[in-house]
Amino acid sequence: MPNLNEARKRKNKTQVIYDALQIPVEMIHYGKNKTYFVKTYGCQGNVIDGQNIEGICEYLGYKKAENYINADLVILNTCAIRETSENHVFGLLGEFKEIKRSHPNMVIGISGCMAQEENVVNKILTKYQHVDFILGTHNIQNLPSVLRDVIFDNNIVVNVSSYEGNVYEGLPSVNSFKAKAFVNVMYGCDKFCTYCIVPYTRGKVRSRKIDDILAEIKDLINQGIQEVTLVGQNVNNYGQDLSEEENFVNLLQKVADTKIKRIRFTTSNPWNFTKEIVDVIKKNENIMPYLHLPIQSGSEEILKKMNRYMKIQSYYDLIDYIKQEIPNVAISTDIIVGFPNETDADWKETLKLVNYVKYDNIYCFIYSKREGTPAAKMVDEITTDTKKQRLDDLNKLVKKYAKQNNEKYLNTIQEILVEGPAKKGSNIYMGYTKQWKVVNFKGNKDDINKLIKVKINKVSQFSLNGIKVDE
Repeated sequence: MPNLNEARKRKNKTQVIYDALQIPVEMIHYGKNKTYFVKTYGCQGNVIDGQNIEGICEYLGYKKAENYINADLVILNTCAIRETSENHVFGLLGEFKEIKRSHPNMVIGISGCMAQEENVVNKILTKYQHVDFILGTHNIQNLPSVLRDVIFDNNIVVNVSSYEGNVYEGLPSVNSFKAKAFVNVMYGCDKFCTYCIVPYTRGKVRSRKIDDILAEIKDLINQGIQEVTLVGQNVNNYGQDLSEEENFVNLLQKVADTKIKRIRFTTSNPWNFTKEIVDVIKKNENIMPYLHLPIQSGSEEILKKMNRYMKIQSYYDLIDYIKQEIPNVAISTDIIVGFPNETDADWKETLKLVNYVKYDNIYCFIYSKREGTPAAKMVDEITTDTKKQRLDDLNKLVKKYAKQNNEKYLNTIQEILVEGPAKKGSNIYMGYTKQWKVVNFKGNKDDINKLIKVKINKVSQFSLNGIKVDE
């Protein structure tokens, strides 16, 4: 069972384990002629976990199902950042109860960050007894053994470890993106922002060895991958648990030296985003000029309550330096609306910051209480109507500056990495610019997974339209 108090401790040394995947005899090829369905919620770290889970399923012989209705194995790979995501999972679990009545051999599992929450696991065991297993974020490599216990012993299994975590190398993976890939460079977080459950669900900071990261990226290049995104809860902290030479700046440079076409990274806490990181981006054309720098609030008082002790002027100075050194950069951020007892004056400081930076995009949400975090115990006297009004006011600014920033690209030629068909229109395809702008254009399936040039002839708030340029 998960235990948030145990998950908070930081005392054990990280182990790097290369042979963690052990397959019980009963599970070898067990999935032949059976199907699986994995639904993943949340961040890029969760996406990577989902790809590993799919890789293990296929290693056992399962084939991917188009939906969960008739799948033999269904796994919800969950996120715990916001209550809305958890509610969606519980809604699906209610639906699964009816499906399982007509498909009694279906195996249903929960993985991801919700599996690390005590209250969630207790709720599942009490109210959703058709769930067969719960698998923690530190326990993905145990999936074959968990399935064995469920299928052959008819057990309900809770396989969750509440500890700092290790680094597991070499787990199988299924990448459905084809032209791009996410690459974990580190795991966990030691920051303990007062609103955030992640340090409890993901463990302490632990970095992968540079050689292992580079080996993975070189293998991806050989597979035809054009773009990698380096992933961590705060990638700036990469290497703090390794040698002095193994830091994020050196890692970025070594990844750039592989000559992969495009490099992105996420997420970076602006608190320790250094000028050296800016300089290495400026020096290497294959590191994309797009930065996500989540500030959460423009008020220093609120940042203190969040346990994010960044001087707001330092953030302004950082933004100025970035724009000076990388003039074509696009910048996005996260903002929490209505943190407990956020005053009107605090909120004005946030709006002041947004009007100064003029972000390309803002991921903004009303504060969501997470049980077990310090902020959940704070008395909150802000009305729901006030929070909704603030979010509405912020969203108006988001749309305003998104459109203004996109207008800079009108009549320019942009290189995009084509991902596939757009949601609307016949023969309309979509891809991303270097600055993470969505571009729709008329093309064909041969363009997918390629870098092409498009002349932008129309802009909207959150996308660009263009015409393919023949080279």
